[in-house]
Amino acid sequence: MGAQQPAPAPSMHPLKTRLAGALAGLFLLPLASRADDWTTVAYDAQRSSWVRADAKISPATVRGPDFRLLWTMPLAGSDALTAPALLDFLISHRGFRSLAFIGGSGGSVFAVDTDLARHEWERQFPNGSPAASPECPGGMTANVTRATSSAMPSMLGFGARGRRSPAASGVGAPGEGAVTLANLAARPRASSPASTSGRTRPPAQRSLRGLSLVYALSADGMLHALYASNGRDHAAPVPFVPANAKAQGLIVVDNVAYATTSDGCGGAADGVWAVELGTGQVASWASDGGAIAGPTGVAIGPDATVYAATREGPLVALEAASLRRKAASDPIGFRSAPVVFDRDGADHLAALAQDGTLLVFEAADLDTVVANGFASASPDGSEHALAAWRDSGGGHWILAPAADSVVAWKLTERGGTTRLEQGWESPKLSHPLPPIIVNGVAFVLDGGGSSVSAKLHALDGTTGKPLWDSGSAIQANARGHALAAGPGHVFLTAADGTAYAFGFPMEH
Repeated sequence: MGAQQPAPAPSMHPLKTRLAGALAGLFLLPLASRADDWTTVAYDAQRSSWVRADAKISPATVRGPDFRLLWTMPLAGSDALTAPALLDFLISHRGFRSLAFIGGSGGSVFAVDTDLARHEWERQFPNGSPAASPECPGGMTANVTRATSSAMPSMLGFGARGRRSPAASGVGAPGEGAVTLANLAARPRASSPASTSGRTRPPAQRSLRGLSLVYALSADGMLHALYASNGRDHAAPVPFVPANAKAQGLIVVDNVAYATTSDGCGGAADGVWAVELGTGQVASWASDGGAIAGPTGVAIGPDATVYAATREGPLVALEAASLRRKAASDPIGFRSAPVVFDRDGADHLAALAQDGTLLVFEAADLDTVVANGFASASPDGSEHALAAWRDSGGGHWILAPAADSVVAWKLTERGGTTRLEQGWESPKLSHPLPPIIVNGVAFVLDGGGSSVSAKLHALDGTTGKPLWDSGSAIQANARGHALAAGPGHVFLTAADGTAYAFGFPMEH
């Protein structure tokens, strides 16, 4: 399962090598879990797809010759991959590492060292129903994710300390020593009391703040917590959603996992599901407005309120964990999941309605539309997702895929009235997919088609001016949420099961 590279694989950065031994002792204590890594689909709990800062990527640097394809890696046995969840800085017995975690069709989870273009580990979970269909694909339909804070990411972003977050240590809690395969296998497990569903419920998961975990939802409806360093189980899997459900938008926030189910697959009602990781307690909210819109599922506000848009009904606000309904908009019907953003100190939401209108709400009053604009007819399908960001002048932008382009809308004030005005439009695309924004650069992906490969475009986030594109580097089409970004890098997964890394070569 080797990587194909345009240049020889880089060796470990010399600074990492020199510091690994010298600093290892500083990370023997548990570390805070708060991080600004790209931990989940669309980056953060608010689903903004916006990386605030990056030490290397900017409109000026992406135009230069150094931003290019770094490596490709085919991941065997998968013809569809999720966008990566990233861990920028892990300290383990192998030194400092940057990892990407990717879910694949057939129940696979892959870990890739993004510095060395090296396959780290793989886990295989139960596959989906043999009676799978396009509407009910079975298999792993939800993203792999890491734990994500409900707080909005810092504006420092990647620029803080060169890397954005404290390293996640590969050691155990004080007094336990290093976490090794031997002592993990020898660690006794408590018996699991029976759940009301007939499946056993695992004991409460012990907190290991010094470890970083990766979560994956398998086709049998079980939520798995894995050690990032080796893919071994952190605890017994947790019963979460019905087996073979069409689950999307997996996210873990404040020790609660959320996902949405749609199309009645596996007998699961259309709606939102939550499971408390400490107790295994499952809650669900059944939609009375049809399926949940958008592949990102729910968006979560800084106060932990859970927001979901329904295809035939309202945008709803739900309580964290319990999923009790708090508020709802009019039954508008939506094409996209909501995105949450801060504007003048107040939480706002944007979502795309079924009639092609882009709507903005204030979170405190879902009964009122603050601003709207006709975003044109988006293509049919499940890939409707928005991105929201703020430029250096304080201007608020919302990016929305349209029929054959991505359109940038700007929130403005005129005569005391908030308006949505079209700012720029991308070059024509055969199949526009959800965009992301990295330090003022909008990365827009044309997914291509059956005989057309995907192409990645970099545009100036405020003007739409083309800065760079991937040319013929991508050899297959792409679908859904396929993009993620780490320091100096943009990662992409293609429909043929290949992962791509674009960015700046490592310094030696």
